[in-house]
Amino acid sequence: MFGEASILIYCLIGAVLILLVVFLAAAIKIVPEYRRIVVFRLGRCIGAKGPGLILLIPFVDRPVTVDLREQVREIPAQQSITQDNAPLSIDFLWYYKVFDPVQSVLQVQNFELAAQGIATTTLRSVIGGILLDGVLSEREKINTALRARLDEVTERWGVKVTNVEIREIVPPRDVQDSMNRQLTAERNRRAVVTESTGSREAAINVAQGEKQANILRAEGEKQATILKSEGERKAQVLKAEGYQQALEAIYAAARNIDQKTMTLQYFETLKTMASGPSTKYIFPMEFTSLLSDFVKKNTEK
Repeated sequence: MFGEASILIYCLIGAVLILLVVFLAAAIKIVPEYRRIVVFRLGRCIGAKGPGLILLIPFVDRPVTVDLREQVREIPAQQSITQDNAPLSIDFLWYYKVFDPVQSVLQVQNFELAAQGIATTTLRSVIGGILLDGVLSEREKINTALRARLDEVTERWGVKVTNVEIREIVPPRDVQDSMNRQLTAERNRRAVVTESTGSREAAINVAQGEKQANILRAEGEKQATILKSEGERKAQVLKAEGYQQALEAIYAAARNIDQKTMTLQYFETLKTMASGPSTKYIFPMEFTSLLSDFVKKNTEK
């Protein structure tokens, strides 16, 4: 009997220990920095707890874990119609972050699913007011409109929409073919413009080169003409100076010749002039006085 009682006691103690471990495991929670636990006690929300070590009452408190980190979700491709009735397939990503864990649990059952539905309807509404060309070229405008609409709705849920990014826009096949033809034509136009611009610039460069060459050639000819003129001027100056010096020498020599020598030179010149057979002599009146003076001087000597 004593042995059976001991075994029973040990079993009870073991069961109590096991229950205690289970109780402590259910009561003690360690919450990381990026999470919060919303506690419902007997169905009533008593607030969010964490981070760190928290205590719960097992079987009384019901914890709901909420992640505070920024999350990203993908919205599957949605069919939308533009203002000019062009069907488009659009998919996008939306980023959100919970800033009020209590409201995110109390205000909506599944805010991710609810936000996805709002994003889908908002996308169709925004796309329906924009032409096809605008949808293809104004992604940022669409992203801003979607983010503003989602943020307006999710704010009361304690959720902040941080960003919306359209990932892909797929137009119909005929629209794609038309866009491809347009892009091909635009590329061809740009190629022609680029080629013509290159030819024009090449012609301008050639003309500029010829212009510079002509300028340099003209400048060289100008300098050559200047140098030639300068040389001729200096030669003429030197020649004139030579004439001047010669005349000065003749003048200096003539000053030292007396009247008789001048008369003899005069007669010698007349003699040379009279050596021709058809020479006629016409003596001026001064010649008689010159001759009488010459004879008189010779007689006196």
